[in-house]
Amino acid sequence: MRNWDPVYSLSSYRRVRRTGLLRASPPFVLAVGFLCLILLGTLLLWLPIASLRPLTLFQAFFMATSAVTVTGLTVVDPASQLSQFGQVVLILLVQLGGLGFVTFAVISAITLGHKMSLKHQALALEAFNQTSVSKIRHTAFLVFKTSIIIEAVAALILTLWWWRDLPLGTASYRAIFHAIAAFNNAGLSLFPSSLAQFVADPVTILMVSSLIILGGIGFPVLGDIVKKKRWTRLLPYTKVILLGTLTLNLTGFVSIWLLEFNNPATLGALSVPGQALAAWMQSVTARTAGFTTIDITQLHDTSTLLIIMLMFIGGGSLSTASGIKIGTFIVLLAAVYSYIFHKKEVVLLKRSISPDTVQKSLALVLVTTALAFCSVLLMTIFEDVPFISILFEVVSALSTTGLSRDLTPHLSLPSQVLLTVLMFVGRLGPLTLVYSLATRKRSRVRYPETEFQVG
Repeated sequence: MRNWDPVYSLSSYRRVRRTGLLRASPPFVLAVGFLCLILLGTLLLWLPIASLRPLTLFQAFFMATSAVTVTGLTVVDPASQLSQFGQVVLILLVQLGGLGFVTFAVISAITLGHKMSLKHQALALEAFNQTSVSKIRHTAFLVFKTSIIIEAVAALILTLWWWRDLPLGTASYRAIFHAIAAFNNAGLSLFPSSLAQFVADPVTILMVSSLIILGGIGFPVLGDIVKKKRWTRLLPYTKVILLGTLTLNLTGFVSIWLLEFNNPATLGALSVPGQALAAWMQSVTARTAGFTTIDITQLHDTSTLLIIMLMFIGGGSLSTASGIKIGTFIVLLAAVYSYIFHKKEVVLLKRSISPDTVQKSLALVLVTTALAFCSVLLMTIFEDVPFISILFEVVSALSTTGLSRDLTPHLSLPSQVLLTVLMFVGRLGPLTLVYSLATRKRSRVRYPETEFQVG
């Protein structure tokens, strides 16, 4: 441990006094920023005017964490237990957590005409997963403008559609809430039983599912599509994410429909079009959104395991979705293919993938899997409930999906605390959390290779 050095301490104090910042890694600053937003949301939701029945401090903290991490797991019903003030606070936390406080910070700095310092550039690069400083401003504005336009258009469509059955003010209020929640993949709803009453409503289901997909594929993909407009001109990454998203959604849609069409507790009681809409919605929402139109506690175990897999994979990088991300999953599939068929390079769409990218993908999957395993192990100690329900809840929290088998509100305090930690870690990314705890150092020492048996 470093001995106390008065000169070093004095210089550190002067640096903090001069800059107002501690020397910390960008991921650590991001983590602190999200934590501060959660604490602010907790205080606001704890106010008497935020709820119809008083919330405990932990209930307010859990709901704020769920909103900021755009998860959607709840310990209280937002529709029946939060006041309009509390609901507005909740959806604002979703918007801030989904787009990221860094986006607003960068846009504010640009608007005021300030140049970004090296520290701020490093922070923005980490938040936007970029390697070029020149792309930061473009990405920040892209995130903001794209989100506002998509949410506004969706809110208008839902308002006009729901106006048939609700007063205009109520329809507009709920449309804005659900447009923000869906685009940010949060899964919070102001209707009883999520979106169950719209199970056979094509306009609502297709609108909400479209918002989930647009928010989940990632802003770089959306920007590339807007800029290039033609498939042949799109970047290889964009093509891979679009094809991966389509494949996963269709696979989930067909599988859930085939597995559940005879189940009277889920799809069996619906018409054929209703079954198609319900299966499609369940497949899309499993990609870290959290809305439901059927009772997922009644799903067959096979369907439940399929949904767990979809939640674990998640959406695209730099999106409102979480999970290990589609890109990570596809890179590992390509790496396995290359190894099995003795290819020297990992190739996707005639482009080679760097070893660093493969290692990062592998590390992310292993860290996420280890977190899930340890969390499931702990929760089996705390709770006496079916194992598959525990696994489902843990993966849902870690992937910030928000789907629940009606277990979260009934869990013990230790398990609910564990879920809040998983939501926080899942939003920041396991690798980001590890990086924030231990600064990466490159060793100049090289060791001789040795034979090591694996497999």
